[in-house]
Amino acid sequence: MSPSSLLSRRSFLVQGALAGAAANALTPPSPQTPKPPSGINSKAATAPAPPVTRILAEWLVTCPQSEVPDSVRKEAVRSIVNWTGVTVGGSNQQAVVRSLSAVLPYSNSTAAHLFGRAETLDPLRAALITGISSHVLDYDDTHLETIIHPAGPVASALFALAQDHPLSGADLLHAFILGTEIECRLGKAIYPSHYDMGWHITGTCGAFGAAAACGRVLGLNIQQMQWALDIAATEAAGLKIMFGSMCKSLNIGRAAESGLLAALLAAKNFTSSDEGIEGKEGYIFAASREHNYAPLIDGLGQHYEIALDTYKPFACGIVIHPVIDAVIQLRNEHSLKSNEIRSIAIRCNPLVLELTGKKTPTTGLEAKFSVFHSAAIALIRGFAGEKEYTDQAVRDPEVVALRKLVSVTTDPAIRTDEAYVTITTTSGQSFTKQVEHAIGSVQNPLTDKALSFKFTQLATGILPQAQLEKLLAAAWNLPEMHNAGDLPRLGALA
Repeated sequence: MSPSSLLSRRSFLVQGALAGAAANALTPPSPQTPKPPSGINSKAATAPAPPVTRILAEWLVTCPQSEVPDSVRKEAVRSIVNWTGVTVGGSNQQAVVRSLSAVLPYSNSTAAHLFGRAETLDPLRAALITGISSHVLDYDDTHLETIIHPAGPVASALFALAQDHPLSGADLLHAFILGTEIECRLGKAIYPSHYDMGWHITGTCGAFGAAAACGRVLGLNIQQMQWALDIAATEAAGLKIMFGSMCKSLNIGRAAESGLLAALLAAKNFTSSDEGIEGKEGYIFAASREHNYAPLIDGLGQHYEIALDTYKPFACGIVIHPVIDAVIQLRNEHSLKSNEIRSIAIRCNPLVLELTGKKTPTTGLEAKFSVFHSAAIALIRGFAGEKEYTDQAVRDPEVVALRKLVSVTTDPAIRTDEAYVTITTTSGQSFTKQVEHAIGSVQNPLTDKALSFKFTQLATGILPQAQLEKLLAAAWNLPEMHNAGDLPRLGALA
């Protein structure tokens, strides 16, 4: 399998790969700052908050497709292709199997198909299961400035709804762009404080994005769209402590389901506060200690956050990607074998150990947050895809032995998308590689060909070859599809 996307944390590529590409990154005030800078609204601030919920609702209802640049639509298609592949790829994981067995007895509907599976569900539960499937491999897209995985909640909700509410591929794509815009802009408004407080930002902000996108499909008016966003505000949840467990992907499934439910309730005039986002006791105040309203509304409709989307080449935490990239390059350049290795010395940003410092992972899910496992298996197999993060891979004696030879030192001067790796052989030879920007980053993006290869690798063994090829072609041609609900039907097993 070839490279594709990322999974960051805290200051991740606000400091590294997004330097220059994301000029609106939120910078919290320093302890010496006597008052919040312009645009910051904390509980000590006296300036009234702008009516952001209303402003966002008006834009969501009125923004025409013609205002979205072709380059943005192209990136949105790439995001959908990546999302479809990882959703099929995750469809047989135990988190999907167990959650499906829990909800299937309570769904008598056959309205919505599931990628990579034969079961059918009602759209709400289909959004839940599809969201879990899309994120369980930790292989999905990443908006690096906020470390949000934009497609999971929004696309999972949209394609579940599209099977019960027919719409064209172009209309679904437009709703997807609008939904991810709300999701990422909210993330920019509350990151990094929100994340540092323990919230899983994709699970929380994703509910708003899914509500916005589904509200657009349902044709909500401005008041209803405002309600949809506010209902999402009272539903949004997800905790970082769940990382390494099945609940991490549940956060994305619940965001998709909650967002779709919020839009459906609003369509029936289910009321809410009109300032659920910005109100003094609303979401932003409850979910962050430092926030900035400007990223929510400044330049709305003039630039789009989906244009900064990135796609993981490796199925693990994004902060490990520079290390894996360096190890694979050294392995291939010098034909290194595990039995020839004396040590693998890594120098990287402190965030790598903070987030992925598990030295002895016992499960595949834990291994996704282990720089030690990742470096070892990258040298042994020359790749770090989904099969490199299974329980079996974690127990592989060759991997276990090699990861004991991995050492990590940290340096805050090293960017989070950068790493230095030195491999020393038993014969005394040493080879060093610096990765300045990991593959899959904004500066070193995956090509369309690489995305198609990743899709094929993920779907092989789950879908028959002919069906796989048809689904991949349909995903690339989503804007021309007459009925977007056909995509999950094409991806379902008979």
